[in-house]
Amino acid sequence: MSNLSLILPDGNSIEIEKGQPYAEAVRQIGEGLLRNALAVTIDGVHHPLDEASTAGGQMQVITKNSPEGLETLRHSTAHLLAWAVQDLFPGVKFAFGPSIEHGFYYDFDRGEAFSTEELAKIEKRMLELAKQKEGIKREAVTHDQAREMFKDQPYKLAQIEDLKGEALSIYRMGEFTDFCEGPHIPDTKDLKAFKLTSVSAAHWMKDPSAPMLQRIYGTAFFKKKDLTAHLEMLEEAQKRDHRKLGRELDLFGITEEAGPGLSLWYPRGDLLREQVIDYWKGVHRRYGYKTVTTPHISQADLWVTSGHMEYYRDDMYVFEQDEKDYVVKPMNCPLHILIYKRKSRGYRNMPVRLAELGTVYRAEKRGALHGLMRVRGFTQDDAHIFCTPEQLESEVGDCIELVKEILGTFGFDDFKVELSVRDPQNKQKYAGSDEEWEAAEASLVNAITKHGLDYTREEGEAVFYGPKIDVKLIDAIGRSWQASTIQFDFNLPRRFHVVYTDNEGQEKYVYMVHRAIMGSLERFIGILTEHFAGDFPVWLAPEQARVLAVSRDQAEYAEKVADRLRRAGIRAESDIRNEKIGFKIREAEVMKVPWMLVVGGREADNDQVSPRVRHADEKGVMSVDEAIKEILDVSANKS
Repeated sequence: MSNLSLILPDGNSIEIEKGQPYAEAVRQIGEGLLRNALAVTIDGVHHPLDEASTAGGQMQVITKNSPEGLETLRHSTAHLLAWAVQDLFPGVKFAFGPSIEHGFYYDFDRGEAFSTEELAKIEKRMLELAKQKEGIKREAVTHDQAREMFKDQPYKLAQIEDLKGEALSIYRMGEFTDFCEGPHIPDTKDLKAFKLTSVSAAHWMKDPSAPMLQRIYGTAFFKKKDLTAHLEMLEEAQKRDHRKLGRELDLFGITEEAGPGLSLWYPRGDLLREQVIDYWKGVHRRYGYKTVTTPHISQADLWVTSGHMEYYRDDMYVFEQDEKDYVVKPMNCPLHILIYKRKSRGYRNMPVRLAELGTVYRAEKRGALHGLMRVRGFTQDDAHIFCTPEQLESEVGDCIELVKEILGTFGFDDFKVELSVRDPQNKQKYAGSDEEWEAAEASLVNAITKHGLDYTREEGEAVFYGPKIDVKLIDAIGRSWQASTIQFDFNLPRRFHVVYTDNEGQEKYVYMVHRAIMGSLERFIGILTEHFAGDFPVWLAPEQARVLAVSRDQAEYAEKVADRLRRAGIRAESDIRNEKIGFKIREAEVMKVPWMLVVGGREADNDQVSPRVRHADEKGVMSVDEAIKEILDVSANKS
């Protein structure tokens, strides 16, 4: 038989005899690798280890200790879930069952919802089936074979039709067969550390007119201790849910009366929001940005020029006024371009940095909305830099420095950085010349490395108009959140003819950088609320201090102290209700007020307060002036 050549990621190659299982190729690399291996990918097609080899090509080994390995395990657990549902509920129709960021799900058409009791029953059956240690086998099939196999599964038939002309495969796990491209683990013996977490409704293909399916969510790990740690994190995340805390702390809310995806900021929440805004503006002005304000609506012609009316109209709110179409702005960039273009620019006037906390609106599907994390109206922490090629790297470096400073001030010091670049095999899909892309990519890489950040390179993940850096922050319980982005744009400068005059008097297109640090104010405050569990540091707390009168006799003194605090610039309230002091203290603790200043008869007679400070040792009695100074010092340090 002939030999097949398999090229490894490092460029080296190995050979195996055609027909030998792919495991033999992995064994040549090392027995340790084989013990850790789950599957292989040959030229982008997934294959089980025990499958007979049929062709050579670029080979990647998927291992247990890799992110791809965990995704593979979870994908296989989704199939195990479907097998258990098939076993317990004959007649159910099957849709999709992918792995997702923290687990997996499978969509079923049952005609009714799964109950909590049924979820427990399914999980028990999954454990029983996994113990059978069934092998998971791949089989290539033709379109006709696939249609015959899934003739009673309408959602599978729809998927097959969507893949006309493409090679198809199925995977068999015991009595369950799924139309799937893989990859999967070799057998079910590793499926033992999993948990079904919830069930919800979801439309087929996100189409509101399509049937409503039942989506069962779950998660899985290779080790039970990892599953336990993850479930503990989920329990903690539930306690920190910003929707729950926003209600309990009287910060913000979303009501049916106002409309889904449109947030209301209550007085306490607006104070929190104001601290974030004031800090953001101060830092940006220090970095040389000019703040601007643009209207919430504009003529649709602007969005025709930008391309949004052609590509994103379904996500925009469009209305007619004076026999012309207008748009409720979905983003700020075209309006910032108009501000830049109001006068001619020479290279000596560059760069121009324009920043805005601009409120935008997008027609998000109702099912995608989630508290402040996904809304229809939000305030973008937005800025655009117009610069020359020579200024590019320095500007990107300053953006990274700004990311580190702002996120660090809010308590985020751990990041994941991704560099998204174009697909080298499909350069024609992207705006801009090779020279521009190479310069932009080089400036991004140099800026990342000079600032000491590790990053992953994501080929093919760039948007069509330029490469970008995405920064994901890590919160207090280890979750990652997409936050900052630094993005080049080779498209809009050409569409709007955005230029400057170089040192030879020639007109050149600007290099335009879109960048956001927080992303959206609403989402960022949602993340902050969960990160701090609503227990904000003094500088952010909507109520920094509360003066608590021991009895009605100290009511007047308590109000005077609160007034002195406010005049000093401290956000303070007084509690002079005819309630026991213990009750007042407990209520202030529930509202997570950082400083509680108790005043009784002795304090009133001596112009003093007795502080109770969250997360601090007992301070003892101090003068009002001393309390004011300490609160202001802590707040100024943003500690």
